[in-house]
Amino acid sequence: MTTDPPTGLPPLLPRAAHGGPDAQPFTGLDFSVNTNPYGPNPRLIQAVRDADHAHYPDPTYARVRERLAAWHATEPGGVALATGASDLLHRLTRAFLGGGDTLLSLHAPFGELTRAAALQRASVQVVPALPATLPARTRLVYAGYPHNPTGHAPTLGELLAAADTCAAAGALLIVDEAYAPFTALPVPPRHPALVRVLSPGKAHGMVGARPAYALAAPTVIAALDNLAPAWHVTAATAAVLAALPHGARFLAETLPRVAAHASELAADLGRLGRTEHAGTPFMTLRVGDAAALSADLRAEGIRVRDCASYGLPDCIRVSTRLPGENAALLRALTARLGRGGRHG
Repeated sequence: MTTDPPTGLPPLLPRAAHGGPDAQPFTGLDFSVNTNPYGPNPRLIQAVRDADHAHYPDPTYARVRERLAAWHATEPGGVALATGASDLLHRLTRAFLGGGDTLLSLHAPFGELTRAAALQRASVQVVPALPATLPARTRLVYAGYPHNPTGHAPTLGELLAAADTCAAAGALLIVDEAYAPFTALPVPPRHPALVRVLSPGKAHGMVGARPAYALAAPTVIAALDNLAPAWHVTAATAAVLAALPHGARFLAETLPRVAAHASELAADLGRLGRTEHAGTPFMTLRVGDAAALSADLRAEGIRVRDCASYGLPDCIRVSTRLPGENAALLRALTARLGRGGRHG
């Protein structure tokens, strides 16, 4: 139930449904989270250990911004730091959406973004392709690069055309690159109306550290920084962000193996039902009653992602783990689905 405070403050909304990790203790095999199964990256873990946990970090995070800016060949004023991509998405909606405005999403958006827009009393409209024109009062356009859970991604040409469209309408294009490191997607073009949101903890197997940052025009970054409290990034997370340029060897060694495991898992799942996989570490499997199957698997110590929050109540999403763990998932699914069967 949604309750609007009488003072006109943002409405009180339930947390966005995730379909994976929740408050209930879980110690089994977790296929619901998209993270590098070979993580955490030892180089970044060492950065956490070496961080100064006894003192407040520099509130401007100047050194971290400079390192990331040099790595991306941009200016420090074009880098915003965050604890998790969700923080950046919430700040983007607070900075650029108001009541009655619209956020367009290429395919179903990340649930946290939908909730952030609702807190601003803005609407979310899902579209099947990046539009050539924007509806009135569209202020933000969101594209997963690649999209979760389908794995689809716009081309560079489509991104650039959409950024031009946004610029002409006074809107921004948000490109969410949470899973881009797992793919061969090219780097998005620089554009004054394009905001890159990066959350490298997934590729480095460090989702708990919540490192994230945005690359955008300095005016956009200034708006994001304006909404961040002092010391909004911990010393540990700041250290991880600063060390990212030195963590590439781990990615080079592990991500090809992750891709191979994912391809093999997708082929095996395809014998159980309709499977969609687009080169990401995750894939979807059509199972019928996804919620019931997810609960059934969890009781056996296996967690998968129920895709109801993406408008796919008959699908589960799984992200590859190591081969032996994937085999355990396949055994459990085969016992419940049979060959080409459906649950429920």
